[in-house]
Amino acid sequence: DIKDKPGKHLRDKLVQSYKLSQPSESLCLSEPRCPAFSLTGANTANHLSLPERLSVCRGRPREGAASPPSAFILAVMCPSLSSAASYTDSSDDETSPRDKQQKNSKGSSDFCVKNIKQAEFGRREIEIAEQEMPALMALRKRAQGEKPLAGAKIVGCTHITAQTAVLMETLGALGAQCRWAACNIYSTLNEVAAALAESGFPVFAWKGESEDDFWWCIDRCVNVEGWQPNMILDDGGDLTHWIYKKYPNMFKKIKGIVEESVTGVHRLYQLSKAGKLCVPAMNVNDSVTKQKFDNLYCCRESILDGLKRTTDMMFGGKQVVVCGYGEVGKGCCAALKAMGSIVYVTEIDPICALQACMDGFRLVKLNEVIRQVDIVITCTGNKNVVTREHLDRMKNSCIVCNMGHSNTEIDVASLRTPELTWERVRSQVDHVIWPDGKRIVLLAEGRLLNLSCSTVPTFVLSITATTQALALIELYNAPEGRYKQDVYLLPKKMDEYVASLHLPTFDAHLTELTDEQAKYLGLNKNGPFKPNYYRCWLGAACSSLGGGGGGDTAAYICACVRISSKLSV
Repeated sequence: DIKDKPGKHLRDKLVQSYKLSQPSESLCLSEPRCPAFSLTGANTANHLSLPERLSVCRGRPREGAASPPSAFILAVMCPSLSSAASYTDSSDDETSPRDKQQKNSKGSSDFCVKNIKQAEFGRREIEIAEQEMPALMALRKRAQGEKPLAGAKIVGCTHITAQTAVLMETLGALGAQCRWAACNIYSTLNEVAAALAESGFPVFAWKGESEDDFWWCIDRCVNVEGWQPNMILDDGGDLTHWIYKKYPNMFKKIKGIVEESVTGVHRLYQLSKAGKLCVPAMNVNDSVTKQKFDNLYCCRESILDGLKRTTDMMFGGKQVVVCGYGEVGKGCCAALKAMGSIVYVTEIDPICALQACMDGFRLVKLNEVIRQVDIVITCTGNKNVVTREHLDRMKNSCIVCNMGHSNTEIDVASLRTPELTWERVRSQVDHVIWPDGKRIVLLAEGRLLNLSCSTVPTFVLSITATTQALALIELYNAPEGRYKQDVYLLPKKMDEYVASLHLPTFDAHLTELTDEQAKYLGLNKNGPFKPNYYRCWLGAACSSLGGGGGGDTAAYICACVRISSKLSV
């Protein structure tokens, strides 16, 4: 019965908040399309029977019922639910975190996040992520007694999400001290950053950083009195670049670098080729567990999530061009094809191109289809894949986005000219309008779509995070001389170990080789089962040395053979 005192109280709150001149106006307590329940004392809906109310809820709206936004209704009905649903909204606080004086419950101020008061919500997200990251939790349980990272001082620059928080807390449980910044100005979850800061991790990141904020945060992680890093965990190479540029003497105490992105690995190979790489580096990006799971399966799910959240579009029948058919491109193409989209692919590498053709996609040049496609997706790791010329020729309302790590693939800078108008539609969604009225829909300003605009599957990130943790343990504990100043691939034994830690989740049972079978194949019964130079779909993994999801295949194979020979020694 909503005529009683609580009902009247709720109605008064609604009327006061909306400043209605006629309190008798009908207000809906449910979703806008479901006006069966109102707060008016003598409203017709109050006299409906339960079946009648349900019938109204099922799609036969009552005439004359006004429907305030459901988020507002939640705020009145259930304050706790409302705050949980909107805790990431910072529209009421435009103060830069750099200008705030914040302390956690322990009195520490060695962090910079949006709002430390969001820590409780972030802790809940971290706890949810832990349930989907079995390998990291198993590693934490097995190795925390030994503390294999005791004495390690790790400075990290990655996406700061709940999954990263589980990795950071695992590294802490294994004995490491960590300081962290974000590798992307849009991907930080503010509540997770707050939870980490509350737990004592020096975190410098918030969603929506400026370029100046981005480098300031990295510098705050590195340049601190009485603390110097001896390990680097990087995603994109920005942290490594900053230390190399600003604090080159720090490399004297750094034991190794772990890099997980195509862009960052490419930069490391460039430094190695020029003889400027000062420490050993582990290329996690080209490990099988990263390529086949994070790059492929993660992007296969998150591309649809990112596009749907930002544009609400239907995929069936849409024409899409995917630039690059590496593992990321394969995942995107598979997802869009399954949803009924007509998918074109551009490629520079003949091996990846042949795979695209064999998978049923039409291989084209971007210029051939740019006028007709509805969506353009880049995932190459290269620069200027989509140029101003391409953007000028796109059809009205074409959606443009990037699934690569860096924001260099789409020439967004060329769109910031006086004759073009930028119009913010919603968070991470902009209309760029031409003088003739044509507009394109640009997502995340050309930055990584899935982590900027949506979320990614936690289980897949567990695989990558475990790989990163093992790479850090390997480099930190390696005897002097095992790794020289070069870029190395993760030993195959570790790749297989990471995979094995995730199998119990599926109640999977591995078949074991007999002694006779192992002798016949020339293998150890316990692995590794593949040589170090082995890569699933080798051509698709070439993106670390070039654009278009491919690259110089011969150079990549030579690099694999060169690196694997060192590992086998």
